Amino acid sequence: MKLTKILFAFLISTFLFNLSASAQQDSVALSNIISKTKRLSDEQPIEKVYVHFDKPYYAVADTVWFKAYVTTEQNVPSPLSKIVYVELWTAKDSLVQTVKLPVRNSVAYGNIPLNMNTYKQGNYYVRAYTLWMANFDNAYFFTKTIPIGEAIDKQLITNISFTNEQSDKNIKTNAKIQFRDMTKKAYANKTVNWQVYSNYDVFAKGKGTTDQNGVLTISVTSKNGEPITKGNIITSLSINEKETANASFDLKQRVNTVDFQFFPEGGELVGGIPNQVGFKAVRASGLGADVKGSIIDDQNNEITAFNSSFAGMGSFFITPEAGKVYKAKATFKDGSTSIYELPKASASGISLQVINSNTEFVNLKILANTPYFEANKDKTFFVVAQNSNVVYYAAKAPLKNQVIITKIPKGNFPSGIVQLTLFDANSKPLSERLVFILHPNALNLTVKSDLPLYKPRQKVKISLDAKSASLPVAGDFSVSVTDEQKVPVDENSETTILSSLLLTSDLKGYIEKPNYYFIKTDEKKLADLDKLMLTQGYRRFSYKAILADEYPIVNLLPEQGMNITGTLRDRTGMPIRKGAMRLMVTGKPISAETVTTNMGVFNFQNLNIPDSSQVVISAKYNANSANMMIMLDGVPSPAPSKNPNIADEVANIDTTLSAYLNNSQKQYRYLRTLKTVEIKGAPIKKPSHSDHATLSGLSPNPDHLLSGDRFSSGCTMLLQCLKTMATGLTFDNENFYVSRDFNSGSRTPVQVFINGNPVDARDINGVNAAEVESVEIFLKDDLGTVDRLYGTRGVMVINTKKAPVGKKISKQELMDMLPKTNIITYSPPGYAKEREFYAPKYLPGAPINSNDLRTTIYWNPKVITDEKGNASFEFFNADGRGTYRVVVEGLDKSGNLGRAVYHYTVK
Repeated sequence: MKLTKILFAFLISTFLFNLSASAQQDSVALSNIISKTKRLSDEQPIEKVYVHFDKPYYAVADTVWFKAYVTTEQNVPSPLSKIVYVELWTAKDSLVQTVKLPVRNSVAYGNIPLNMNTYKQGNYYVRAYTLWMANFDNAYFFTKTIPIGEAIDKQLITNISFTNEQSDKNIKTNAKIQFRDMTKKAYANKTVNWQVYSNYDVFAKGKGTTDQNGVLTISVTSKNGEPITKGNIITSLSINEKETANASFDLKQRVNTVDFQFFPEGGELVGGIPNQVGFKAVRASGLGADVKGSIIDDQNNEITAFNSSFAGMGSFFITPEAGKVYKAKATFKDGSTSIYELPKASASGISLQVINSNTEFVNLKILANTPYFEANKDKTFFVVAQNSNVVYYAAKAPLKNQVIITKIPKGNFPSGIVQLTLFDANSKPLSERLVFILHPNALNLTVKSDLPLYKPRQKVKISLDAKSASLPVAGDFSVSVTDEQKVPVDENSETTILSSLLLTSDLKGYIEKPNYYFIKTDEKKLADLDKLMLTQGYRRFSYKAILADEYPIVNLLPEQGMNITGTLRDRTGMPIRKGAMRLMVTGKPISAETVTTNMGVFNFQNLNIPDSSQVVISAKYNANSANMMIMLDGVPSPAPSKNPNIADEVANIDTTLSAYLNNSQKQYRYLRTLKTVEIKGAPIKKPSHSDHATLSGLSPNPDHLLSGDRFSSGCTMLLQCLKTMATGLTFDNENFYVSRDFNSGSRTPVQVFINGNPVDARDINGVNAAEVESVEIFLKDDLGTVDRLYGTRGVMVINTKKAPVGKKISKQELMDMLPKTNIITYSPPGYAKEREFYAPKYLPGAPINSNDLRTTIYWNPKVITDEKGNASFEFFNADGRGTYRVVVEGLDKSGNLGRAVYHYTVK
């Protein structure tokens, strides 16, 4: 790990050799700030995760290939956590799958097959973290939006657009939907039945006919002044008399307004001195809005003009006068105008200001207005600069003039976001500024191919050369090669190792097109990046809190391996000391033994259990074991969160991913299912709520149905799984609630039933997840038979699998079948199976028996450069002609990050 050196300096060019008592006190105050921050860094080091994917989007039946990089301060490979979690969530914040991976040498390799039974077309997002990161704000987890298209058995290509109009207190939305067949021919003059859902309830429904272009317009108006924020439009188009095709679209009503915010540099607008004010104009979609305009005073005099530069962000300078009110007259790209009032200027204040245009130095300026200067003349002030909770620069100066200017060498800092904070003599933070440091030569990657031009199925050899400061370096890299005709990419919008670890991982909120700042970075992009630093939130910790010794509470330690823990007790609840415990994995040569502590605690450490394995934990080898109980500890996991990158979701997947899905349709044609299937004999009835008289009043069809297959893999504690998988429900304070009621303030819980028996939500963990047949969710009880009886609202029914009909058994056989408290069999979340990416090899002149329609031509997460900085790899092209794109990402042991994109042509 790099050694951290703190540069101590005086902001004035004099050094004091004989410190007075006051100066010594000042030094103590500054040392206290530094030491308290160092304690935070030492005791709670920041850990980050970045995930490199083989491509930005997928189709159902694809496999998602990825590599996770785990880093700590200065982005050096992290020695802390040995396990990383990668989750895939739906756009409605329902957890679909969790992949648990062992971390070796600070990296992990994984894959997620997008099977047809689990995944449907829609927007998903990835969340990745270590358990150590779960101690802190999950806003700093790795997240990425991933659209998934459908090409198998598809009958419709759709495209939807929305217009919103304000109607009194309500919003009228016109949804214009075009329907086409798979040859892109319009479904003209076809009947369409449609329903609009709001918070899982039917809001409106109707029927219409498409025009000659296959277009149908559906109008929806909100009610009671409450827009539809979580809605769906479900359509059913009649292709012919016997065949229909369904489509679903998300509906979020938004007023066509722009959120215009001001961000004075340093945090506060100070009267009487020049202030730089950042601004950000954001549409309801979350994307920036181009804007220009002028700043006027209360006499309507124009003070200055402004223009947004990128993503709706920009800045202007103003010197506020006492007692005056300033406003911004803004004109947007569509010609609309609005007026926004600037924040009021402080009559007395001091501000930290930065000019970051010099490649070698950060030019720092401290400005105090006259009232503040007169009240604080000759008092000492401190400046502290930190990155990832590590202090790299500290300085102090007496306030002898209204302006203090200094230069800070950029070489003192690693690449990334630096937080500059101005403190007074009492260690109170007064002003703050974020600065981005980019060292362009930290890690340079050169990618070359052995030929300038290739043929389909020809062998390609790629060489990689890695240098840092012109010296060769050994590094760990991942490589993806894609056919750019089938996988077109908006490079500005990509999530890369640079944009993630250097930028978004340290900022809260959505960052539009984060990779824009790292592609051919020039003066304009650096200036745009500085505007982002002016307008984006950053708060990994509070100086005020840590100076008062109020540090974040840590409940979870970095995982060093897979452990299974619990307690062995007798039937009275007393712990069993020095009890013999044995662990076995069914069907695999994996076993372990341990002995309980004086408190009855056991801990099987450093296990290597594959996912979906059946684990048996036994205490039966102890004396009097029949009277012993094994109690397993729960598996900690972070709370569910919403996708911070909703603005990246693709509204029209069919058209946006058309090139990719056209290829997928050919690639997976063998997976198409039969449209007509003749079934002879009566189907086997599966357990459901209708089997129980007490639930007969519920609708025959639940609002949401979760099949038991969802819980068969990786679900250890059923209640924990349902917290994230129960669509339409919210879990809080030991109960489930209907989400729409919970969000409106109601706290009437949902009644839970297990096989028709009413239970409390906490009893759900008594059900073995592997034995679940289905979970039925009713967001409303139409007849009120359950709600009135139990004083609840909404019903969750857990149905377990029926025991097979068998022969008569003896009492002893029955006793043997009953679960034993001294033996537990369950399926813990294990490590996902590592698979190798399949890359075919072709012999020259070999006959062609099938089409090679690969979109990912090559994926290799294990490219290691030698001490000379060199590595090479080879693969064979597919049948696609055009441009192929090679992406290499990775880091060296010093934390220098590198990314290179290379193109070659196939003709």
